Amino acid sequence: MSGWGVGDIPDQRDRTVIVTGANSGLGAVAARALAGAGAQVILACRNVDKGRAVAAEIGDRAQVRRLDLADLSSVREFAAGVEGVHVLINNAGVMAVPLRRTVDGFEMQIGTNHLGHFALTGLLLGKISERIVTVSSGAHAIGAIDIDDLNWERRTYKRWPAYGQSKLANLLFTFELQRRLTAAGSAKQAVAAHPGYAATGLQSHTESILDKVMALGNRLAAQSAEMGALPELFAATAAVEPGGYYGPTGLGGTRGHPGPSGCSRRARDELTARSLWDLSERLTGVKFDFTG
Repeated sequence: MSGWGVGDIPDQRDRTVIVTGANSGLGAVAARALAGAGAQVILACRNVDKGRAVAAEIGDRAQVRRLDLADLSSVREFAAGVEGVHVLINNAGVMAVPLRRTVDGFEMQIGTNHLGHFALTGLLLGKISERIVTVSSGAHAIGAIDIDDLNWERRTYKRWPAYGQSKLANLLFTFELQRRLTAAGSAKQAVAAHPGYAATGLQSHTESILDKVMALGNRLAAQSAEMGALPELFAATAAVEPGGYYGPTGLGGTRGHPGPSGCSRRARDELTARSLWDLSERLTGVKFDFTG
């Protein structure tokens, strides 16, 4: 029996979806698929020229707006320009980059992958009517949250543990967001997804020999970006469990059609999730309002 695919996306007419990082890779694939199912899609991109090229392929169901998740002023400006949206897909991310910092001084991976999306979600929460989907990674399993040094100011920076920390933060955030939505009596859903091992441009920005190694891996072992985008599309449109986590169901979760995915014990640590939430509010200055 064939698995869930783009053809199974429910009718998306009269719905608006924001996809961060929709100028390339999984985000571009997701934007095309959602628009193909009838949605109005806002491509939230740092590189608006690349975003416009994707939007031109999609047509009048797509619009491009600038969003730099590594700059909280850009996040605030973007959020202020949104009137209402059914689904937010926190898709954008960076992976295993050399040590550098965001405009606000955060380590780039935790700043972009988690803190930028945390702030964006908080600023938009009252304008989102249905779901918040956040894209994590199987690499969350190598991550650990250091509440005392989240931004690698005292530790010796290590790019892969930093990436793992940011992807673990994505899951802790999603699960804690769902707990808070439920406690507030909200029908909104927080859902997480991961693409397995998918060939995208994400693997080409480490600025090291790993770029060539991962490019070879993309050709030999990875599934396509079209398959890698299916879990986030499933999380955004299918009947899912609130607080669920979805990814490929084949070959150890690295490839195949989407379904429920397991996660590490650390991702289910509610004490760490609350501590990370409080720290994220302090660092970003964004507090969530669950009354709307």
